[in-house]
Amino acid sequence: MIPDLDIYRTAKLLVDNHGAKAPIHAAMNADAMLAKGDMDGRAMWLRVVRAVKELLDTKPRGPERIH
Repeated sequence: MIPDLDIYRTAKLLVDNHGAKAPIHAAMNADAMLAKGDMDGRAMWLRVVRAVKELLDTKPRGPERIH
């Protein structure tokens, strides 16, 4: 299994390179892995999709406030 740190590094690179379109690029990679029958690769890219969305999410959660 790929460590979370590597998933977030990959997500950060996608966000830096593609901005708001980063989730689309990560999802396209997941689809490419599925087309190859690489289910482990697909699972890894789906983790990246979630990490990218988390990095792009600017809304506060719960009682937290952004100053």
